[in-house]
Amino acid sequence: MSSLLPRDTARPRLRRNALLSTLSLALLALAAGPARADAPTGRHAFPTTYDAEGNRLPRPEWDLSVRGYGQLLFAWYDYDLDQTRAGGAREASRLVFDTTRFTMEIEGALPFGLEFEAEVELEHHGAGAAVELEYDEFGEYEQEVEAGGEVVLEELFLAKSFGPLRLRLGRFYLGVGLLSELYRPTEYLAAARPESEQIVIPGVWDELGVEATLRLESVLLTLQVVNGLDSTGFSSATWISGGHQQRFELVSASDLAVVLRADWTPTPGLTVGASAYYGGTTRNRPKADLLPDCDDPGDTEVAPCGVVSADVLLVDGHVTVDLPPFTARAVALWGHLANAGAVSDRNARLSNNLAVPRTPIADEAFFAWLELGVDLAPTLGMDPGHHLEPFVRLEYYDTMFDVRDGVFDNPRFARAVSSVGVGWAYGDLVYAKLDWTHREVGAFEDGTDLRAEDGVRLGVGFTY
Repeated sequence: MSSLLPRDTARPRLRRNALLSTLSLALLALAAGPARADAPTGRHAFPTTYDAEGNRLPRPEWDLSVRGYGQLLFAWYDYDLDQTRAGGAREASRLVFDTTRFTMEIEGALPFGLEFEAEVELEHHGAGAAVELEYDEFGEYEQEVEAGGEVVLEELFLAKSFGPLRLRLGRFYLGVGLLSELYRPTEYLAAARPESEQIVIPGVWDELGVEATLRLESVLLTLQVVNGLDSTGFSSATWISGGHQQRFELVSASDLAVVLRADWTPTPGLTVGASAYYGGTTRNRPKADLLPDCDDPGDTEVAPCGVVSADVLLVDGHVTVDLPPFTARAVALWGHLANAGAVSDRNARLSNNLAVPRTPIADEAFFAWLELGVDLAPTLGMDPGHHLEPFVRLEYYDTMFDVRDGVFDNPRFARAVSSVGVGWAYGDLVYAKLDWTHREVGAFEDGTDLRAEDGVRLGVGFTY
């Protein structure tokens, strides 16, 4: 529903044929099936072996499987796109149709337990060039190389289990919030993902690094060490979301981040947990430009007197309930950015070519969302496999939850969103969801009179 949902900025070398290349590779993988024992091999080919009766034994091969999902969204909104006006967005009547995303997840396993997974996501209508109207940047038109849509490699990792311990190396989802676990459309109730979690932090957040998970009966512990964010992308409207490194070909990991997460499942269908994220951002900026004053700067070191710390701390608590016919999800997250004033001052002087907002950044941000649903299909006597779930979702978020002296605490970034609707699904294969959404802009802020925003959304899609 939100026109402020964070978008990825331009990728300088994204090819227009990326979509075709991705689909071609996926189709080839599907068509080829498992590798043949007599297929061409490289210099480390397995030797040909035989059993006691002289029969040739098959070479080890990946056991492949493919799954994914597709989403479409049809929506009506009663407000204009320009939310920066004094009284809020003007009244309007807009229809929006969106091919939201199509994903393909390819998984492979070897007999001795080594696994890999790759997930490719096609968002909106492909890859190419498009123009966007940026009201947060004085109504300027900007051309984005990623746009029209984008092709994103969401996950790519190797994994190996050692009893209750599982290790992953590569690109994977971070254990922060709930969308890293509940991102498929059949796993949340409303017609679209919660906007609060997608705005305050990167939505369905993935990074590169290493992960260890340990299962101890009803408790799952997760430790992740990954690349940190890039603070040049931080802003008033989306706090740290724009710091997700997607503007350049290579990911800077000079500043790392650590994620700790614990999930307790006392009974099947009920999980209670918490997570914490802590990571630096300064050394991941494209240039070493966030530096303290230095008496002897020299010219042989990039940062002879160190850098200004801009560490990010996030803490969340979350609950999921799947006890038929009831479903519930809830999460609350608080975040803090160190030296937000220094980051804001330096970002304000960044080049226009970097395509970042350059707006003041809050010291703290907050979001919470809750959704509840009940499946009425058994009560109504519907055929097995069918589900009919009325639901309600409540959200609150503020990307300027706490600011330092001298910074305007813009009330329009404090928002409360209510969604009410009903969803139908046939197993986990196909679904349709219809909801009405109401957004209060300037929620719980004294002296604000910003126009509320309403919309009706129909989301349909499938999983395979």
